[in-house]
Amino acid sequence: MSRFGATYTVKQLARLSGVSVRALHHYDEIGLLKPAFLGENRYRYYGREELLRLQDILFHRELGVPLQEIARLLAHDGRNRVAILSHHREMLAERLERSRQLLATIDRTIAELNGEGKMNDRDLYHGFAPEKQAQYEAELIDLLGEDARTGIEASKAHWSKQRKEDMQAALEEGGMAEMALVERFRSGDAIDAPDVAPALERHRAWVSRMWGRECSPPTYGSMADLYASHPDFRARYEAHGEGFTDWLTSAMRAYAARPAA
Repeated sequence: MSRFGATYTVKQLARLSGVSVRALHHYDEIGLLKPAFLGENRYRYYGREELLRLQDILFHRELGVPLQEIARLLAHDGRNRVAILSHHREMLAERLERSRQLLATIDRTIAELNGEGKMNDRDLYHGFAPEKQAQYEAELIDLLGEDARTGIEASKAHWSKQRKEDMQAALEEGGMAEMALVERFRSGDAIDAPDVAPALERHRAWVSRMWGRECSPPTYGSMADLYASHPDFRARYEAHGEGFTDWLTSAMRAYAARPAA
């Protein structure tokens, strides 16, 4: 055993942590996670200190923090590891409680749609955070201008008149549109690959449906800035695969920049 204790090669660490070899190589290249040493065979070797740093990186990624921000936080965070982990625990516990509430709302809604009782109208929205929705709306207005405020109000008015079944169908379509893009990402498609454009068009059409008005390509492209910069959106999209947020937002911008047919 070396002076670093038990050590792992890149492939071994990938199997241990679930992080791909390619991602570990990238972390090394950008200085986020350097190996403890290089062997005579030029293999990278990681010790206990690197394993703990990788855990920190993964906690930050789980919370939606971009890689460049993680590097800054790890370089300048003067708190000890217990304090950092306590902060992570607090954040994850809050997310877990919200997830439990939303799962309960989903289960009750499914039961009602199956004819097994009826929910109280207020319970339809249990677990959704009004302050979060207000935050997203304010950020969208900051990003797109005052026209966005009119659009948000129009969307609220539109959906206030729709049946619950219509909203459920719209949410299901949004999930399918998103997964169509995830499939293209997981297939390794470039953002300008032929199969990507129809998936983006489907996603933009869904946004238009949710807004109750047309979401123009330029506006759709601007939404990518919010998705890319907001930790909540990054956390959601990165759950589909590391790098999906950057792939998606780059694809949205490229789609919006295409000349009109």
